[in-house]
Amino acid sequence: MNIDYSKLKVSELRALAQSELGIQDAKGFLKSQLVDLLTKNKVETKSQSVEKPVKEVKQSFSKAEKEKKDPEAEKPELTDAFSQREEKNSREYKDENDETAMPEEMMKLDSGNIAYGLLEVLPDGFGFIRSDNYMPGENDVYVAPSQIRRFQLQTGDIISGNIRKSKEKEKFQALLYVNTVNGQPASSVIGRPRFEDLTPIFPNERINLNTEPNNYSLRLMDFIAPIGKGQRGMIVSPPKAGKTTLLKKVANAITQNHPEINLIVLLIDERPEEVTDIKRSIHGQKVEVIHSTFDELPEHHKRVAEMVLARAQRMVEQKEDVVILLDSITRLARAYNLIIPSSGRTLSGGLDPAALYMPKKFFGAARNIEEGGSLTILATALVDTGSKMDDVIFEEFKGTGNMELVLDRKLQEKNIFPAIDITKSGTRRDDLLYVADEMEATAKLRRMTNNMRSEDVIEGMLRTFATTKSNQEYCKRVLEM
Repeated sequence: MNIDYSKLKVSELRALAQSELGIQDAKGFLKSQLVDLLTKNKVETKSQSVEKPVKEVKQSFSKAEKEKKDPEAEKPELTDAFSQREEKNSREYKDENDETAMPEEMMKLDSGNIAYGLLEVLPDGFGFIRSDNYMPGENDVYVAPSQIRRFQLQTGDIISGNIRKSKEKEKFQALLYVNTVNGQPASSVIGRPRFEDLTPIFPNERINLNTEPNNYSLRLMDFIAPIGKGQRGMIVSPPKAGKTTLLKKVANAITQNHPEINLIVLLIDERPEEVTDIKRSIHGQKVEVIHSTFDELPEHHKRVAEMVLARAQRMVEQKEDVVILLDSITRLARAYNLIIPSSGRTLSGGLDPAALYMPKKFFGAARNIEEGGSLTILATALVDTGSKMDDVIFEEFKGTGNMELVLDRKLQEKNIFPAIDITKSGTRRDDLLYVADEMEATAKLRRMTNNMRSEDVIEGMLRTFATTKSNQEYCKRVLEM
């Protein structure tokens, strides 16, 4: 087939000159010079068929141009330098972490170090393994989007894996491959159910809080307002009424009586010394104390709370029982009120209604799961602080829980502890948690104390508790009255 070189484009002539004549740089030649050279070469090599179809030449040229083209030009410009660096790392690690890679190649990239911690998946698709207090740090390990997609990883997963050898100028270490997810082989979590798709039911398995006969706070709480797995409970408390002390006792009772439960103590806007005290007071293999003290930014409070919720949901998806003790939901709502964009509406005390969405989502995540597992949340709510906003927050959450324990300021002022208001405290559907004698004794006690002052009721109960060794014995005493 004859080719009329004069009808070809300069770019096509240059490609032919490079392939047929071996001219590496044909840009310095004019079109007429290229036509003469190609025609002369054609005459000299008549015996050889060196002609190529124009279509093939165009395809060859197109392919060469694509190879020369900068791959970064095809990608949209990233928002900042940090995202650009992580996107570059994502491309580099994608091929190195391919499942088809040979073990020898993986071993060459393996640094020998193991990464372990909580995964946070960012909006751009990549993630980081957090270690300290679920927050970003300099020792975080980068996780490529390819690994996150392959194993369907989510924020809140605890993952472990080998770290690849660091490259020059890399700010973060990178994960070479994933070994385990939440203590199980990585492949086993693929296709797991989503937390939102699980079926919520009323709590029907009781969490026993009784530890010692003289621990009247827990005995009273267990008798008046029992807690079940999946409970959504609220401790309504004025300042200095003993809510933090009560939470510590509840935490220790759970670790002692139910070591299988995963316990997370979340402290929002708390004093630093209180954080240290709680860390030293609660012991157990499945206990975590996550905190964001009052000297941190509201964004820090928000991020810590969302990470804790994500972690709890991942455990529930694996049919585990989780308890979150939150102190306090009032301060969490205050933090959201400071950082959300204004909705244009304001409630009493300067509270934006939109600020309650995420705290309600957090509190509403507590549920007993029919398929297995549960998430129990026991949160404190502040009242009588002198702040109108705190009262509005409490009113918005009032009725959303299925258990309330109300602490009384009058009892606290008289130095009567536990300062629990018996008549206002209780649990919805407590018939699923009580045994027959407890149900009958509780109903009888409430009828007897209906018209009595709260201080008289609590003092009478404490005197009877002092002469009994357990709540079962106390129930028999009440039924004999």
